[in-house]
Amino acid sequence: MPLDQSGQLSYDDVAAWIRRFAAVVAENKMYLTQLDSDIGDGDHGINMDRGFQAVLEKLETQPAGDVGGLLKAVAMTLMSKVGGAAGPLYGGFFLKFGMTTAGKETLTMEEFLAGLDAGVTDIQQRGKAALGDKTMLDTLIPARDALRESLDGGGSPSAALNAAVEAADKGMAATIPLVAHKGRASYLGERSAGHQDPGATSSDMLLRAARDEWVG
Repeated sequence: MPLDQSGQLSYDDVAAWIRRFAAVVAENKMYLTQLDSDIGDGDHGINMDRGFQAVLEKLETQPAGDVGGLLKAVAMTLMSKVGGAAGPLYGGFFLKFGMTTAGKETLTMEEFLAGLDAGVTDIQQRGKAALGDKTMLDTLIPARDALRESLDGGGSPSAALNAAVEAADKGMAATIPLVAHKGRASYLGERSAGHQDPGATSSDMLLRAARDEWVG
């Protein structure tokens, strides 16, 4: 559903974002797995799809109205269902996002940004990674910063989301020439260069799902 003029996101809007992302992951699970096969364990897409199919089931039993509660439910499901690094990283991301938005029936774009920022910070702390380490942060940090810059500059919610996705796309592509410094890919050393990071790719899909759901 497109953002209304006030830029408010309802509980249903946030749930629709999660459902759209789950569909995108399902559609691209073999692509994500192939990316991971090049430099990792070869299970990123399969694990993410397993986790988000479980999330879809959880959403059916989740009481409506509390955005933070919804995102915490997503987090706990991912932590229990997703293997590898993706479980704790994505789980931690949604857990902090949910804590930041606890009890809220709607979100402004500024509140969405605050949740995104909290989630990114959690990934940084859990993974001990930074921008340029060839991880999901190479997508998420530029997207977060672009979202903030656009909103601070008076941009509309739609314009801010478009700016975030554009930055995410660039960050994802920028992982290709990088040498990995974290995770399984770091074991390859220089051989990790020339491959797009799977976590950065799924993170790009997450942000694109939000933009496509709310802006169109």
